[in-house]
Amino acid sequence: MEVESEKSGPDGKVWSFCRMPFWQTTHASSSSSSSPSLHNNVYQHDHNLQSVDRSAHQSSTTVSSVAKSLLPARRRLRLDPPNKLFFPYEPGKQVRSAIAIKNTCKSRVAFKFQTTAPKSCYMRPPGGILAPGESIIATVFKFVEPPENNEKPIDQKSKVKFKIMSLKVKGEMEYVPELFEEQREQVTVEQILRVVFLDPERPSPAMEKLKRQLAEAEAALEARKKPPEETGPESVGKVIDEWKERRERYLARQQVEGVN
Repeated sequence: MEVESEKSGPDGKVWSFCRMPFWQTTHASSSSSSSPSLHNNVYQHDHNLQSVDRSAHQSSTTVSSVAKSLLPARRRLRLDPPNKLFFPYEPGKQVRSAIAIKNTCKSRVAFKFQTTAPKSCYMRPPGGILAPGESIIATVFKFVEPPENNEKPIDQKSKVKFKIMSLKVKGEMEYVPELFEEQREQVTVEQILRVVFLDPERPSPAMEKLKRQLAEAEAALEARKKPPEETGPESVGKVIDEWKERRERYLARQQVEGVN
């Protein structure tokens, strides 16, 4: 409904003025009264979006953690051979194998051997700590059981397995096996090693490499047993005393020969 009013202008014309229609006034007041509801709807929509975002983030975090757990752990040690221990097949005897272990990390790393047959197998050393870039050749001893059921000796399969574990350590410290129990959550299984028998009478690259590694391990063990060389003043004094002693014996012998 519109209400009109008429006024005459200076030129005598009649001008009509229309007030705002009733429906516009009603719509404006209705919009004004509904604004709190609209605000609530917008807030609820934003809240729902935030909930969706949080759920997506949590889902992404869960997926990434699961994917990380499925990925192989980063190796701290380099093994040679990488996944086998070669033994000469000599039934009824204790035989030896060797494996080179090198620390490839920038920090000190402790390593430890484990075996499924501790009564018939042992390692030397059973564990230790390696500085960055340091390497060692460990010797593994095993008693070889005689074959069963007329099985071919070289085809005998051993159920014995060996495991090498690693653990990062901080600073200088002595190796103790308890380190792996105290920090078991930080321990990494480097490799599960299976046993492979070699025919000692048949030349092969694996047999030649085993002999070379065993010789290096024995040489390193002997070097560790030797006392450090003395280079201080005391050692120099000992050399001089020995030289004087030999000279005195020489002069005494010359005098005896001169008398005769």
